[in-house]
Amino acid sequence: MNVTIGAKAPAFSLVNTERQKVSLDDFKGQNLVILFFPMAFTSTCTAELCSIRDNIATYEGLNSTVVGISVDSPFTLKKFKTDQNLNFPLLSDFNKEASPAYGAFYEQFMLDLKGVSKRAAFVVDKDGVIRYAQVLEEAKELPDFEAVKNTLSSLQ
Repeated sequence: MNVTIGAKAPAFSLVNTERQKVSLDDFKGQNLVILFFPMAFTSTCTAELCSIRDNIATYEGLNSTVVGISVDSPFTLKKFKTDQNLNFPLLSDFNKEASPAYGAFYEQFMLDLKGVSKRAAFVVDKDGVIRYAQVLEEAKELPDFEAVKNTLSSLQ
């Protein structure tokens, strides 16, 4: 399934690193950046999420919240968040519901691992509408964060 710009963002309800349910509806009234990433503790994912950590003020200044989503367990994500000092929520798509709904899903990944989130970036506006969507086929590539920020700027 592919998510298109201008469409309603697919609903999700996932568990965060504090074992609480977090749903798309929790972010109504604010702009949301959703970053899907393949796996905690891998080099590209760590670089990507640490760059968000270091620039979180920019995203907050654009009236947005950032969440990271992967198929890792909430326990793995908690360790990753703590180890990397990440200052935004990480959500576990362990049951592999959100990633496919957003078209950000590898049926088969490296090492013959099945069902892994693709690296992807989405901007969802205050009304729950997709305003930016980028799904990367190459796990080594990073999302276009300038495009994400430009989209957020245009929503101000």
